[in-house]
Amino acid sequence: MKAPKQQLFNAKKQKLKRQKLRNNATPAEKKLWSHLCNSQLLGRKFRRQQGIGPYIVDFYCPKEKLAVELDGEIHSTNEARKYDQERDTFIRDHGIATIRFRNEEVFNDIDSVLQTIAKHFRTSSAVS
Repeated sequence: MKAPKQQLFNAKKQKLKRQKLRNNATPAEKKLWSHLCNSQLLGRKFRRQQGIGPYIVDFYCPKEKLAVELDGEIHSTNEARKYDQERDTFIRDHGIATIRFRNEEVFNDIDSVLQTIAKHFRTSSAVS
């Protein structure tokens, strides 16, 4: 008998954690979300705090299979970098690209952040 297939997106056991993260978004996440919500970026739909396997990413565009992560001070420790690398590898192994920005980039140059995200779009259609 085969083992049941693990749900890749939004596992039920993560639901409360995802909700808590959405309800307690960092200022950088709030700022970027204000530019991504409602399909504002070239018509692409993004989700906040999307579960992917055992991990939760800040933003995810299903059409583009693109995860966007914002890194604050906590990501500068060796332990955090190792965790981020393991998470990025897991996500990449499932066909999803991850791009990262420092919080300062969101605050200081949001236009460049949005342009970089758009450059990672693989599909040409702007309709979501």
